[in-house]
Amino acid sequence: MATRCPWPRPLSLSGCCLLLLVLGSPRFFQSHAVEVDVKDHSNTTCIYAKWMMSFLIKYETNSSEYKNATLDLTSPNITHDRSTCGNKTHAPLLAVEFGAGHSWSINFTKTNETYQGNIISFTYNTSDPVFKDAKTKGLITVVVKDTLPPVQLNTVYKCHHLDSIEVANVSQFFWDVTLQAFVQNGTVSKNDSTCEADKSTVAPTTVANLTTTPVTTASSPLPTTTSKPVEKPLTGNYSLKDGDKTCLLATLGLQLNVSQEKPVLVNINPKTTYVTGSCGNTSATLRLNDSNSRFIDFTFAVKNTSANTQRFYLKEVNITLISSINGSEPLNAGNNNLSIWDTFLGSSYMCQKEQTVLVTEELQIHTFDLRIQPFRVQDNKYSKAEECFADSDLNFLIPIVVGVALGFLIILVFISYVIGRRKSRTGYQSV
Repeated sequence: MATRCPWPRPLSLSGCCLLLLVLGSPRFFQSHAVEVDVKDHSNTTCIYAKWMMSFLIKYETNSSEYKNATLDLTSPNITHDRSTCGNKTHAPLLAVEFGAGHSWSINFTKTNETYQGNIISFTYNTSDPVFKDAKTKGLITVVVKDTLPPVQLNTVYKCHHLDSIEVANVSQFFWDVTLQAFVQNGTVSKNDSTCEADKSTVAPTTVANLTTTPVTTASSPLPTTTSKPVEKPLTGNYSLKDGDKTCLLATLGLQLNVSQEKPVLVNINPKTTYVTGSCGNTSATLRLNDSNSRFIDFTFAVKNTSANTQRFYLKEVNITLISSINGSEPLNAGNNNLSIWDTFLGSSYMCQKEQTVLVTEELQIHTFDLRIQPFRVQDNKYSKAEECFADSDLNFLIPIVVGVALGFLIILVFISYVIGRRKSRTGYQSV
């Protein structure tokens, strides 16, 4: 089942499905548009599309760990030979092949007045070297149906706004779309249909007061952001359900520290952040999407510390920044070698003081007022918390400080009493 990430106003799949630019290196997103002009046997255009798209794929390794891979559509061997205008029995199809056996496609349907995307199919090849140490080798296909509103015939659909689809561990990101299916008389229309997201985009009300500028040309970079000095982030309450039962609870304030070009702090606003993820007996993932092209994945694992003792801990963090921050490059980074937020299975972990999670040298996460329980949640409530060292150290120091202060006060009172007694005796002797 596909999960569509809810941006401020999702772009219609009939347009959003037409994007195809993929993540370039394991760290950075590239910004190159794909342009396809599908023609029939008489060399008449029937589908025109120009778009940008990225893929982020989570896969299992031979060591049963999970890693993220990105794909690059800028390879020189991109083709669209399978694209077709369709006929009475087959729907029009826009299909792109790229890299080591990867492909993406969408077909279209129409009524007397509208057209829309129907089925999106994406096939990736885990034999590609980008899937390092993949446990399963070969072609894997994910399919999702377009369920969003249609577009008027003889109209070009346009949407610069970013949108995404998540299905079966694959995230597809779309932006900067121009599309017309069922082109009439072989001429792309001059009538535009602008997506609602472009019409009514409202900047997220984050503490950082971020603003975005949409892409306007094929070679333009992704939307940039500027930020003002930030204070402590707002604390958000997040949860995941398995059926009708809560399986993960998280409470925390989040702040990103990005230092690619120059250091900048960005607060994640829980009021505009959406939650997805997965729960399991020994592994759980919490994904936060802040509706401003930023995704933060926390992956938790269970370990056996003795025959009868199990503990959970934060094992991995992955961050995808599609929109640049303060002029920095878009970024995809992760750290799968963590061992923090460690506590007994069945308990929750709590740390009110600020903590820093090192993702890379260029990217850190600061957490505030943290409480987390990714396993064995009972009655939708946190279990007893094990406090972090910083909090317990503080709790230990408070009574000591109070005790010292009281002791000092007692000493002052005693000294005052002794001095007063001596003065009284001196007065009696002088009489």
